[in-house]
Amino acid sequence: MDNEIRILGIETSCDETAAAVVCNGKEVSSSVISSQIKLHEKYGGVVPELASRAHIEKIYPVLKDAIARASILPEQLDAVAVANRPGLSVALIVGLTAAKTLSLVWEKPLIAVNHIHAHLQSAMLEADALELPAAALIVSGGHTSLYDCRNCLDLKLLGATIDDAAGEAFDKVATILKLSYPGGPSIEKAACNGNPKAIQFPRSMLGKDSLDFSFSGLKTAVLYYCQGNDMKAPSRVNSMSENEIADIAASFQAAVIDVLVKKASRAAKKIGAKTILLGGGVAANSALREALEEMAEASGRKLLVAPRKYCTDNAVMVASLGYYKYKAGMFADMGLEAKASGEDSI
Repeated sequence: MDNEIRILGIETSCDETAAAVVCNGKEVSSSVISSQIKLHEKYGGVVPELASRAHIEKIYPVLKDAIARASILPEQLDAVAVANRPGLSVALIVGLTAAKTLSLVWEKPLIAVNHIHAHLQSAMLEADALELPAAALIVSGGHTSLYDCRNCLDLKLLGATIDDAAGEAFDKVATILKLSYPGGPSIEKAACNGNPKAIQFPRSMLGKDSLDFSFSGLKTAVLYYCQGNDMKAPSRVNSMSENEIADIAASFQAAVIDVLVKKASRAAKKIGAKTILLGGGVAANSALREALEEMAEASGRKLLVAPRKYCTDNAVMVASLGYYKYKAGMFADMGLEAKASGEDSI
């Protein structure tokens, strides 16, 4: 027990209020998540003010539950790690305020964690061995990013979205097709019964060497198709059959996956990667996992994917990355601020 380093992780970057206790970076003692899906589903996306208010209501009971489930006392913790960037500022500040308070009252070091880098940590969490360097692909509602990963604390941003992230495009297309929120699972479910080659939606590669992403044009192409190629006309979705909706969903999903896989392959070749890592909410998509597995196998690389339970926002990934920052002596002070951006900031 004396050799264990226990980190309390706190995550409130978007619409999940989460807390977890992780020992030595990999042993999960507890993980508690309060989801806000029901709160935001009627809006088809996250409303920042509502998210912040819900975090304020849930942060204390979630933290209390996480400590109780870990069967420890506060004095047995070694540090408090919190996601302070990137994300919704009004949401991040709730978790950050809680983390600062606990750090001060319990006299424990405070550790700042980059939310996107923590998603990458999810992909490494259960790995027995990791061959580096790795091309790391993070695909979520707010971010689609590629990194050159030398270790969990040595990351170089290779490319990012210039407009809509992949997860955001899934949500918007689900709204166009009148499917349920969140869009990722509903698009995937509909796509299972569709033909991914039914409609040739565009694949925006942004040039032969670019590692950046753009999904805004694809989203617009789906909208244009659903309006009969007339942007002034009303949507035809209400008159479409389930098979037609399924074909649109499958074709859209295939277009997103094609871009993600090709960009990941391009990044892997550029840095001489031995491994490809995949994390983030969209990493739960089965078709994406299968496509990346085929690409990795064909190129002689290993694929490591975050377990589905750690694909969406959670505090386990924050506490796990916090452990390695603790070992490196990378502590924050009480002047730590919440930042809406900062994918490349360690």
